[in-house]
Amino acid sequence: MAPQVLIVGAGPTGLVLAICLARHGVALRIIDKNSGPGQASRAMAVHARTLEFYRQLGFGDVVVNLGIKVEAIHLREGGEDVIELPFKDIGAGLSPYPFVLAFPQDDHERFLVEQLKALGVEVEWNTALASFTQDEWGVRAVLERDGAHVACNSTYLCGCDGAHSRVRESLKLDFAGGTYDHLYYVADVKTSGPDNRDLVGHIGANTFALMLPVRSRGMQRLIGIMPPQAEATPEPGFEDVRPVLEPLLGIQVEQVNWFSTYRVHHRVASQFHSGRCFLSGDAAHVHSPAGGQGMNTGIGDAVNLSWKLAQVLQARADPALLDTYQAERIVFARKLVATTDRMFQLVVSQGASGQLLRKWLVPHLLPMLAGFGAARRTAFKTLSQVQIHYPDSPLSAGRAGDVIGGDRLPWVPQADGGDNFEALQSLEWQLHVYGAASPALDATACGLSLPLHVYPWTEAAADAGLLRDAAYLIRPDMHVALAMPRQELDTLHDMAARHHLRFAHRKFD
Repeated sequence: MAPQVLIVGAGPTGLVLAICLARHGVALRIIDKNSGPGQASRAMAVHARTLEFYRQLGFGDVVVNLGIKVEAIHLREGGEDVIELPFKDIGAGLSPYPFVLAFPQDDHERFLVEQLKALGVEVEWNTALASFTQDEWGVRAVLERDGAHVACNSTYLCGCDGAHSRVRESLKLDFAGGTYDHLYYVADVKTSGPDNRDLVGHIGANTFALMLPVRSRGMQRLIGIMPPQAEATPEPGFEDVRPVLEPLLGIQVEQVNWFSTYRVHHRVASQFHSGRCFLSGDAAHVHSPAGGQGMNTGIGDAVNLSWKLAQVLQARADPALLDTYQAERIVFARKLVATTDRMFQLVVSQGASGQLLRKWLVPHLLPMLAGFGAARRTAFKTLSQVQIHYPDSPLSAGRAGDVIGGDRLPWVPQADGGDNFEALQSLEWQLHVYGAASPALDATACGLSLPLHVYPWTEAAADAGLLRDAAYLIRPDMHVALAMPRQELDTLHDMAARHHLRFAHRKFD
């Protein structure tokens, strides 16, 4: 069967997009010019929002068990310990995954490849996109494998092919931004002494180093800026870094598994959507290392795009629904790239502002803020991406309690040990009520083939900002489309009619 979607690039973004589409029953092909999953990848942090998506797909807890929960951040400056910030369950009450997980991207990619294989889809390695054209009927691509050219026709094309995206370049889309002056390194090493299970970071003028644990190999992942003298060498290696790195992080390296260098960019594509083609992940936006946001943002792109493609391909929504992908994701990407760039530049700045941050704000202000519950919650919401919302989207409307259309559905644990996220594993539209549903709402939901989940009104629901007896229309990606304080049926019918939404419930194995 001809694929409905051709995905170019099998990094985390492309793999999650493929898994989601397969779960939605969409025929697809996924290709990658490389011979297999990455060997020297850099992303380590898996945030709560990504784990929530993985729970929807049925493997959130499996990923948690493969990684290591970061329980504290140790910051150093000038080779000395400056501060220890407790990080264990920093988001308690906000997410079923109230922590940051250390799970290296190379292990992560191999895991996702196996999940996709279990759904009957194999990544086509050593296969590159040579060219493509598009028109109102579809996309005609030419793939290159072992020197031979093969035609591939599809309805849509998704470029998940990284910062040097062939898809983006072929569409002639601008990729404005810049490249940091420094050369970066990444390495897997074995250190002497007891195993480190926390995040250790060094900040300083024109220097930056991180160490995180890698469970699968009992190693430590090191990420940082190459020292100027090492950067000047033709082929820098770990021994060029060792004399500077070890005193910075307070470690002794006994064994080096691998070492690689790379450049870091901060850029956003001018468009994420052109005709029948879409950009996601690094093909659409690249970031500084600050906050470990890049990979998680790409996965968020994939989840957002996947259900919209599925609904349109299955004639369950108007094709204009696809326009909301760019409208929702490009705003967040621009803001994130600007924020992480400013943060990173400030941390490594040689000027007075950088010195003030490192010498006073970090050792004195951060510990004080860490002691306040509100500050910890705000930090978690921002870092974990559970705060991402789409208030200006055509798919967002209404307010009920503190929840407005476009917000992520708040997490509410239930007295029986379950929670309101369990129902979201259907990957379908659904209605939620916390309190009592009126007979009219029940009848309307039945008529629309829209699953209705009614939860008891509890203190946890109130703490989450929900309104008693309000109705919330939930999208397949766990965001609230409509918040209806009085279970207004007319607004529900209006949204369904405006986007030609068909809510027919479907189940996939």
